[in-house]
Amino acid sequence: MINSIKENFKRALHAFIFSIITIGTLSFLSFETPYGLFLAGSFGSSMVLLFGYPESPFAQPKNVFFGHFITSLVGVLIFQFVPLDQFLQIAFAVALGIFVMIILDVTHPPAGGNPIVIILAADSYDFLLNPIILGSLIIIIYAIILNRFILKKNYPINWKS
Repeated sequence: MINSIKENFKRALHAFIFSIITIGTLSFLSFETPYGLFLAGSFGSSMVLLFGYPESPFAQPKNVFFGHFITSLVGVLIFQFVPLDQFLQIAFAVALGIFVMIILDVTHPPAGGNPIVIILAADSYDFLLNPIILGSLIIIIYAIILNRFILKKNYPINWKS
């Protein structure tokens, strides 16, 4: 019982610190530089997996990158080309994004919310580059550095040293 509490505290502390570092960097880039937006709401949920449960298949780099990219692309495409009421676009885009992630074996649960934000905000293809592609790459780089090189965890799983 005590070991479980200690392990949970340690896991929570690492997630806390590494989330501050990662989201802090993305926030800095978004608000203190002229390079655009590096933040997506779903990135906060990604922190739970990447720093709280990096051993999860859903936390692996290919899942993070392609999960965010695919669901965002689906959201933009549905918004641009499917002339339905907004509530139907959102429902269809979320469902299709989940479907494609599962089919391609790149499921990243936090990415499931991306189509909602994209359709509500009427975002365009620009959203794919910034924040999705660049933000995801920064998150993955931080996850590898912090998990593999600082905590000495086997992250990404099956990564050859």
